[in-house]
Amino acid sequence: MSTSLSGRHRSSSFVWSLAISLALIFSLSIACLAQQRAERTIDEIKTEAVHRAEVGQYPLIGLDPTDVKEAFKSIHTRDKDAWAAGFMGVADGYMNEAKSLEKTDTAKANADYIRAWRIYSFGRWPIPASPGKQRSYEKAIEAFLAHARFWDPPLEIVKIPFEEKEIIGYLRLPKNATGPVPLVLAVNGLDSRKEDLAESFSAILPFGVGYLAVDGPGTGQNPIKVSENAERMLSRVLDYIATRPEIDKNRVAIHGVSWGAYWATKMAIVERARLRGASAQSPPTDKFFQKEFLMNSLIGNREYLFDQVPALMAIFDNVKTVDEMAEILPKMSLVKQGLLGKPMAPMLILAGVLDTQVPIDDIYLLLDKGDVPKTAWINPQGGHLGRQVGVWPDPRIFKEVIIPWLVRTLESESAKESH
Repeated sequence: MSTSLSGRHRSSSFVWSLAISLALIFSLSIACLAQQRAERTIDEIKTEAVHRAEVGQYPLIGLDPTDVKEAFKSIHTRDKDAWAAGFMGVADGYMNEAKSLEKTDTAKANADYIRAWRIYSFGRWPIPASPGKQRSYEKAIEAFLAHARFWDPPLEIVKIPFEEKEIIGYLRLPKNATGPVPLVLAVNGLDSRKEDLAESFSAILPFGVGYLAVDGPGTGQNPIKVSENAERMLSRVLDYIATRPEIDKNRVAIHGVSWGAYWATKMAIVERARLRGASAQSPPTDKFFQKEFLMNSLIGNREYLFDQVPALMAIFDNVKTVDEMAEILPKMSLVKQGLLGKPMAPMLILAGVLDTQVPIDDIYLLLDKGDVPKTAWINPQGGHLGRQVGVWPDPRIFKEVIIPWLVRTLESESAKESH
């Protein structure tokens, strides 16, 4: 009996020791994981940002590394207003020079406005979450619109009444059109803005296609936050497009980037009758919205420069904690909403297999659904949006994949028959 008790005691002690050891290992694993997922320090951000500027990598595409280094000289912490002040200080110099040159050297003035706009925009990145960053954002818009004054055909700022507020968009139509023209409705991502899209989509004008760029729900100057029915704002934009006689309302497509790709995908379903097609870069559809992905991939994500989850929380109303984020995100799933599998407009879907911001599973899920064939451009070596540094940078994907697909999709029936 005593032997048996002693054996049970040793067995019990072993179990407890094993449990404690496993708990310790688990705690250490969690600690290591948390450390790996920790946001970059300010010094790490500086190093990474300069590197991205040097190789032309998002979100520093088009920024001069010299300007970035100059701004960082006065930034010593992750304080948001200090960040904004550092970049505004550099951008102000270009802005002031541009204003002084407008009448004597328009080319240099325009180049300065572009430079100022991009620096101000990075000064508010990823979101204008402080008074200083908000001011940098306002200056970015001012510099962009000063740059856009040099455009031919001109940029039209449209203001569309919506729920006692207004939707602000940038409309450009091709020159010398002989009749109503096709149009792309372009929607930005979490941290890009309609200004970025307006600049990029200028490349589609020579093909006889116009564009209307708007900020997606919860971003930029959009009047509403993200919710389960926030696409109603984009439906209102389609209503507006239908009132413009210069636009062929039967040849309208939508393009979205990341979060904008979510809206483009949803619109391809709920507004399929009014859309000729939809192109979507890395559209989240289901797994992205689950708590597991939020906790294990989005928090401290290193593909993203910094603060992805705080930026994500800001596009929703009254989401202040990660727990609140984990509770509201699943409601946005297109599976949860019962939409995936319904008839939809033709789509171009772009993605990278190595994307850590939107799981490739979401793309494969989307490709399987609907009633019409989809076009897929999947980069096995690509990250978010399918981008691959030095091989498939953002501008190349846009020029060689997205623009051609949109142009073909928006062709008139007579043009298609002539091929």
